[in-house]
Amino acid sequence: MKHTVRLAIGLAALLHVSVALATNPFITDQFTADPTARVFEGKVYVYASHDIHEPPGYTGRKNWFVMEDYHVFSSENLNDWTDHGVILTQKDVPWADGNAYAMWAPDCVYKDGKYYFYFPAKDKNGGRRIGVAIGDTPIGPFKPQPDYMQGVTGIDPDVFIDKDGSAYMSWSRNDALVMAKLKPDMLEIDGDIIALDYLPKKGLQEGPFMLERKGVYYLTYPHVANKIERLEYATSDSPTGPFKWAGVLLDESETGCWTSHHSLLEYQGQWYLFYHDRDLSPGFDKRRSIRADKLYFNDDGSIRKVTPTLRGVGLVKATSEIQIDRYSARSGDAVTVSFLDDANPHAGWKTAFNGAQSWARFDEVDFARGKQKSVEVRARGKGELQIRLGRADGPVIGTVKVAGADWGNASSRVKRVPAGVHDLFVTQSGAETVEVDWVSFR
Repeated sequence: MKHTVRLAIGLAALLHVSVALATNPFITDQFTADPTARVFEGKVYVYASHDIHEPPGYTGRKNWFVMEDYHVFSSENLNDWTDHGVILTQKDVPWADGNAYAMWAPDCVYKDGKYYFYFPAKDKNGGRRIGVAIGDTPIGPFKPQPDYMQGVTGIDPDVFIDKDGSAYMSWSRNDALVMAKLKPDMLEIDGDIIALDYLPKKGLQEGPFMLERKGVYYLTYPHVANKIERLEYATSDSPTGPFKWAGVLLDESETGCWTSHHSLLEYQGQWYLFYHDRDLSPGFDKRRSIRADKLYFNDDGSIRKVTPTLRGVGLVKATSEIQIDRYSARSGDAVTVSFLDDANPHAGWKTAFNGAQSWARFDEVDFARGKQKSVEVRARGKGELQIRLGRADGPVIGTVKVAGADWGNASSRVKRVPAGVHDLFVTQSGAETVEVDWVSFR
C-alpha cells in the first residue's frame, strides 16, 4: 500500500498531502491517535495527537506513550487528506514541561471568530493540566496562553458548544469523568466542577466527547469495563446531565489495543465515528493510527454499534491505486494481508491470494463515466487475476496474468466497464500464490 506524498505551499507553511484513499487507517505516514473531528468552513478537520518513538536522551517511562506535538489533517471528501503539519509542540507551551512527552488527546472549537485548541500537558511542577491555544484559522498558527486553565486538573478535554452559544468542557480527572461550564472567554470555568460519578464504573473512564442530536445530549467516552477500553455512551435532556447510561457504541478492539479515544461527526448527511487502533504497530499499542467508520442512529435515538472496517469511508477513484488489502470482504483464510516491508510499516500492506478462486472485495469504487480501457496491477508471483464488478460471480471484465518473483506492474485490457460506483472483486483463478500491492484502472 503506497501513498503518494505531494508538497504544496500554503499559509506560509509546507503542506504534506497524503492520499489515504479513504481506507483505515486513513493516515499512514506517521503514528496518530485521539482524533477529534470537526467541520469548519465546509471541510472536515481532524486534530490528532502524535505517537513517536523514544527520542535520543529520553528519560521518561519506558514502553509507554511518547507524544510531543499535535498535527491537524483536513479533507473535503474523506478520501484525500492534507497534513497541515505540527500546530503545537510541548516546547511551545510556557507552563509545560518541555521533556514530559505527555501531549495527549486534544480538541478544537470555533467561537466568535477564533479557534480554541484545548490540550493536556504536564506542567513544570509535575501536575496534569489543560491549556488553551488560540488561532485565527482551523490550522493556526495557534498561540498558547501563558498559563494553564485555573482550577482544572486532568486530561482529555472536550468542549461542546450548545445551540444558545453556551460552552461546556468535559474531561477525565483521576480516571473518572467531570465537566464544567466555560465563561464566554472560553479560557476559564464558570462555577463548580460537576462529577459524573453516577455512571457505571468498573475501571478507567477518560476521553469524553459530547454532542447534541434532536434535543438529546450524548456523552460518549472510553471505559475499561473488562480489560481494555470500549466506547460507551449516556444520554440526557441537559448538557450538564444527569446522564443515563445507554449502551456500547464500539466494542473492545479485536487487536487488543488498550486505548480507544474517539469523536463523532455528522458530515454531508452521514454520521461518522473517528477512533484509533494499532494497525501500523500490531505488536505495541502505544503507537496508534486513526480510523473512521460510518455510524448510524436508530429511530429511537439509540446508537447502533459500529463495526470496525479496513475499508473505511469515502469513495475511491477507479484511477487511483486501489488498496485491496483494505478489503471489505475476503474468501476466508486463503486471502491474507501482511506488511510490504516489516521494517517500515508506513510503506503499507500487500494482499496474498493463496489458492484457486480466492478473492477479495473492495467496496465503493467510483468509475465516473465508465468506459475505462485497461486495468493495471502491481503484483508478484505466478497466476491469473480476474477482475469483476458488482458481484463475486459477475462477468469478468479483465484478466491480468502475473509471472515474476519481483514486484512489477502487469496490465490487461478491460471491457464493458459501466459508469458509476461499483464494488471491485479481484479473484485468483489459479492454484499458486499471487501477491498484490494495488489495482488501478486507466
